[in-house]
Amino acid sequence: MLRTHTCGDLTKTQNDETVTLCGWTDRIRDLGGANFIDLRDRYGITQIVFAPEAGDELLKKAQKLRSEDVIKVTGKVACRPIGQENPRLATGDIEVRVVDLEVLSKSEVPPFTPNQHELPNEDLRLKHRYIDLRRREMMETMVLRSKIIKKMRDYFADHQFIDIETPILGRSTPEGARDYLVPSRVHHGKFYALPQSPQIYKQIMMIAGYDRYVQIARCFRDEDLRADRQPEFTQLDIEMSFVDSDDILGLIDGLMAELAKSILGIDLPLPLPRMTYDEAMTRFGHDAPDLRFGMEIVDISDLAGAVDFQVFSKAVAAGNYVRGLNAVGAAEKYSRRKIDELTEYVKGNFGAKGLVWFKVDENGQLASPSAKNFSPDQLASIADRMSASPGDLLLFLADQWDVTCRGLYGIRKRFGTELNLFDPNEMHFSWIVEFPMFDWNEEGKCWNAMHHPFTAPRTEDLPTLGSNPSQARAQAYDLVINGFEAGGGTIRIHDSDTQSQVFSLLGLTDEIARERFGFLLDALSYGAPPHGGIALGIDRVVMLFAKLSNIRDCIAFPKTQKATDLMTEAPGSVDTQQLEELRIQILESSPETDQ
Repeated sequence: MLRTHTCGDLTKTQNDETVTLCGWTDRIRDLGGANFIDLRDRYGITQIVFAPEAGDELLKKAQKLRSEDVIKVTGKVACRPIGQENPRLATGDIEVRVVDLEVLSKSEVPPFTPNQHELPNEDLRLKHRYIDLRRREMMETMVLRSKIIKKMRDYFADHQFIDIETPILGRSTPEGARDYLVPSRVHHGKFYALPQSPQIYKQIMMIAGYDRYVQIARCFRDEDLRADRQPEFTQLDIEMSFVDSDDILGLIDGLMAELAKSILGIDLPLPLPRMTYDEAMTRFGHDAPDLRFGMEIVDISDLAGAVDFQVFSKAVAAGNYVRGLNAVGAAEKYSRRKIDELTEYVKGNFGAKGLVWFKVDENGQLASPSAKNFSPDQLASIADRMSASPGDLLLFLADQWDVTCRGLYGIRKRFGTELNLFDPNEMHFSWIVEFPMFDWNEEGKCWNAMHHPFTAPRTEDLPTLGSNPSQARAQAYDLVINGFEAGGGTIRIHDSDTQSQVFSLLGLTDEIARERFGFLLDALSYGAPPHGGIALGIDRVVMLFAKLSNIRDCIAFPKTQKATDLMTEAPGSVDTQQLEELRIQILESSPETDQ
């Protein structure tokens, strides 16, 4: 070993010991004859001192050191003089007085330093990720990630799960996003697909009799990116046999309680609260609501249908809805200009036609340019329905159900941050259950699976699955943490007849279903147990437990929102010879192919 201790080890108990440390030069201070350097490794920082009594040769060598040089020093541990301790460091009571220095590696002038107060822009950080990863915050997040994954592995090992790896190169079986395809050199014209999830493989494991499967799985989806999504990601993947949804939810409840206790010191009351999909959409407009604060959606369609204000009455007459939010105490915080900005926000982002608003004056009356279109009794009824008080701001959308959901959810989410409606250190865990089996695709005039095509319907909805698919509910469940979907799962279909029926409802002919999923249909016909599972997004769980807002900050080497790796410049070109071996020809791009 080159070192006897790390830069986070030393305390007063090692006083007067000779030690050897290795690390990066973090901060360098020349204090008139003595050089002080903060030496950094992933464990911490230790102050090292090059004093005049160590000799001119050593001092001159130290004066040539620059930020991010990698060095090895040997010296004696000494307690810092009284009053010069640094309580912010674990090693702040001591320093190492150097007697020998070896420069292991010199650094070029870095584009930024890990200790600088203001972060550079993200593109520069990702381009030089090896420097960005040296930042204390990044190191702490990577350590937290490792700790969470270990806790997960230990938890499932204690519950008799078997860790099983599934293939990375598999067959393309579309699950809602585009596959990443890998051409086969050996089988001309054939392609592998990188897995969007291990879904089918883990179901096969259940059919094979391995009743408790777990995997930390790498998954790939070629989809548009957001702050909380990546084209390649890591998930905790589990599957169980002879269980119902309550068994799986209870198992994950226990995992979340253990993580919350060990990572955050929080005691989670169990079971975690559950809410149906319909209730979530009605109260919050979204299937992953942030329940750290209230501000629930209120439906006033019955009141709006009787008023002379045509924006409301025409919407109700057309079978649409009038729904709103009460931003308690926000009337003075939102000027007419800011409300106009909100209007453009819901129009531009959610397709709303407009935004109707009222401020509640000191007498409890609703005031706005629209108020003249309502009778005093009608305004009073609306105020009562909205539980309005002086100083409140009422906002309404009159539109189709899904538009009111999306728009009011967007406003609620925005207000939660702008009005400081929740404690950013608080964690709220809950389940959303009883999702619809299918989602109607208006553009394609077909049904899509709300979760995936292997989801089992609720037992009571099975008899009407074919005749009334819009009313069929799934045995599906999502874990929601602070308004983010942290994971989702379902009980699976375990008989080939029901699976074939679902494929048919999704527009797959028998031939296509057999061509894509014949091996699964065959397997289901050889004695498949009732089974189900769940996948938790590890990247997202780490992001939430670390109180981060960007998923790229908890992945060592993430992609940008354009799915590029700025450090390695992937994706990149390949040699012509490689393309010829694969018999691939690159066509010139066009606006159509670029979309």
